[in-house]
Amino acid sequence: MNDSAAVIERFNAAWGSHDLDAALALITPDCVFASTGPAPDGRQYVGVEEIRAAWQPIFDNVRSHFDVEEMIVAGDRVTQLWRYSWGDGHVRGIDVFALRDGLVSEKLSYVKG
Repeated sequence: MNDSAAVIERFNAAWGSHDLDAALALITPDCVFASTGPAPDGRQYVGVEEIRAAWQPIFDNVRSHFDVEEMIVAGDRVTQLWRYSWGDGHVRGIDVFALRDGLVSEKLSYVKG
């Protein structure tokens, strides 16, 4: 496994265990997160504190989980197809990651509509 894949594997493990602090430890201080909502274009969050606030409800929902369907690595870019489930529903989507210095510097998220 290359370095980029290893970082995203650790990132996924933090999400899987609902460990927000561990996930945030894997992002750069100026990380950009583009969310899937509100439709149609989502919202952009910049920096650890904005991203913490955006992710907190997801991490607080212990019934929710992401299942990675495929990971494609190209240098410091990782594309990941996933299924996000919460209790009685799910959605499929994709994340496009950029990494810098061993941390996630961008997480751009998209869902099937």
